[in-house]
Amino acid sequence: MKIINIEESVFDKMMERFNSFTRKVDAICIRDKSMSEWLDNQDVCMILNISKRSLQTYRDNGTIPYTQMGYKMYYKPEDIQRIMPVIIQKQKELKYKRKEKES
Repeated sequence: MKIINIEESVFDKMMERFNSFTRKVDAICIRDKSMSEWLDNQDVCMILNISKRSLQTYRDNGTIPYTQMGYKMYYKPEDIQRIMPVIIQKQKELKYKRKEKES
């Protein structure tokens, strides 16, 4: 283990910046308390009855709006409700095309 000595004034400045950073993070967390209402990938897949790959495609082509935090994606419930008829229609069309191929 290394021991590092720093001047008190440098330590005080570091602590001041750290405290400023934590206040900013707290402010963001308080403002985004509504994030608990957001949906993650698993929730959206279950609601829309689609695979993770389909969800990725819908994100890529802009069908489903999302917010990314780190490596995790979040979706607003109202956005999912809004696009639900579009997804259901696409599923019906796929089912119809599969039936035509079988005939």
